[in-house]
Amino acid sequence: MSETPSAFQELLHDQISNEFSASQQYIALGVWYAAHDMPQMARHFYEQSVEERNHAMMIVQYFLDRDIDVRVPAAAAPITEFADYQEPIALALSQEKEVTEQIVALASSARDNGDYLGEQFMQWFLKEQVEEVASMTTLQTIAERANGNLFDLENFVERELNSPSSSPDASAPVAAGGNLP
Repeated sequence: MSETPSAFQELLHDQISNEFSASQQYIALGVWYAAHDMPQMARHFYEQSVEERNHAMMIVQYFLDRDIDVRVPAAAAPITEFADYQEPIALALSQEKEVTEQIVALASSARDNGDYLGEQFMQWFLKEQVEEVASMTTLQTIAERANGNLFDLENFVERELNSPSSSPDASAPVAAGGNLP
């Protein structure tokens, strides 16, 4: 377990921190919405936080499965102050776009390193990022259309984003310790 990590593996270690940081940021957004009496938005971002945590733990499990040393890094401090209800959504969309760039760089690095197992592992994350950016883009559009009517925004989130989803994605990697619901 003490081989020199490849460039791909180093980037993947960094991604653990990125995913935990995204998780913490989503908690901060959930707290902000909860403090502003927007329970559906709060719930949505709390759930997003768990999803990002699961992503980090999927990477941890990948390292464990490949018998590669795992380093559990620190998470970046989240932004917690916002001018209005649309700012956290804009931050979330920006964050998802940044994560997409990171995942693309990871997939490219795996390919460049001839790490076909790593490249295969990244495929699910690429698909996931398309969904994440699309979902946050829709949320931003609906928030803009609500034009300050927070009841409409809350109703949309409850109906479209917080309703029970279909069965879990069977192609998703397993998270170390199990995926949290």
